[in-house]
Amino acid sequence: MTAGAAGRRALQLTRTSYGVALVLAPGATIRLATGRLPGRQARRVARLLGARHLIQAALTAVVPQPAVFMMGAQIDTIHSASMLALAAFCRSGCRAALTDALVEAAFGAVGALSFGRGTERWSRATATGAKRRS
Repeated sequence: MTAGAAGRRALQLTRTSYGVALVLAPGATIRLATGRLPGRQARRVARLLGARHLIQAALTAVVPQPAVFMMGAQIDTIHSASMLALAAFCRSGCRAALTDALVEAAFGAVGALSFGRGTERWSRATATGAKRRS
């Protein structure tokens, strides 16, 4: 297994673990990050986020192509930005939103960098259906 493949596998396993924690124990996961017991609505949102992470991990495992990782990285980045906006306007959930923003930013960065140099060119070729030349 190459270093890049090992990094992608580590990202998938980390994302899966985070997703499982959010789905199965959202209250404990949020409390660990914030030091506060979350309300019912926060736990529901965490479960949905956990499900999204599990789906994303499964997709990158089934289709481990640069375009799929880049799309996931874009979703993570948008999610991170939305959590920063929430933190700016919602005082009660500020710590949870900032924690989630950091986690999502990390997932996005690792996902975007997971294929190294040449990813953009290869992603465009894959997205347009062109065959990669050896």
